[in-house]
Amino acid sequence: MKKQYLSEIPDSLIGIRFDLALARLFPDYSRARLQSWIRDGGITVDGKRIRPRDFTRGGERVQLIVTLEENNTWEPEALPLSILQEDEHILVIDKPAGLVVHPGAGNPSGTLVNALLYHDPRLAAIPRAGVVHRLDKDTSGLMVVARTLEAHKQLVDLLKSHDHIQREYDAVVVGALVSGGTVDAPIGRHPTQRIKMAVIDRGRPAVTHYRLVRRFPSYTHIRARLQTGRTHQIRVHMTHLDHPLVGDPVYGGRQFLPRKADAKLIHILQGFKRQALHASKLSFPHPISHQSHHFESPLPGDFSALLDALAQYSE
Repeated sequence: MKKQYLSEIPDSLIGIRFDLALARLFPDYSRARLQSWIRDGGITVDGKRIRPRDFTRGGERVQLIVTLEENNTWEPEALPLSILQEDEHILVIDKPAGLVVHPGAGNPSGTLVNALLYHDPRLAAIPRAGVVHRLDKDTSGLMVVARTLEAHKQLVDLLKSHDHIQREYDAVVVGALVSGGTVDAPIGRHPTQRIKMAVIDRGRPAVTHYRLVRRFPSYTHIRARLQTGRTHQIRVHMTHLDHPLVGDPVYGGRQFLPRKADAKLIHILQGFKRQALHASKLSFPHPISHQSHHFESPLPGDFSALLDALAQYSE
């Protein structure tokens, strides 16, 4: 899909880098994408190619002629979607556990993206089909999806700010935590086990706040709030505290069964084959109207059954 724009550098944008000026002139597109188009010659100024770091003088005529590539490798599929909110610019999805977000080598189909493309074929023209943040396959709960380029850019910027999009998760961890707290520990790729993340000195900054909901013998129900959004962040941080999530197949280690556990609890724990993690609350300003939005997702059945079994065990 080809797009063409003509504009002029106003006096208010004199003396700044061209990539910064263009990001304000064309707010639908990220600065990184504009930089790429500048380097490829898709953006010219007064008929000439420029560099992103060149400075504006004012009055220059800017022409943008680019082709937005649609993702033709991901096929639409008629899969069920639980949609909590839908308007012209966004979708809010309640993702079930077991659903992969993006197609990949091991999951070429049957993913959330395949379902989104069937629901709205126009998402093929949006980066990553509008997905601006992801949940692991076996994590359930809330996600926001962008339906327009403008909404996509605004949501990505909101996520980068770490303050405007609030994400809260319910989790059950192994061990009896004494109190809530904050984990401020950088996360990066595990040095020897490449499929895992870990707390490492050279990792990216990562902050997780958590509070206690209920303490059981040998387990704790917590609510965790992300200040940053690193891969597997809650799972890695709680493992770093020696309190891995119940059922976590990657970070949980050998399954723990408490002494004197009854048959029901043992059955529930042995049958819980995913990390006990659910994205239960999502709050953000609408990317276009800026009105505050707040969504909640009830705990799924397997999670509720786990909590019920732990409650009966503690009596």
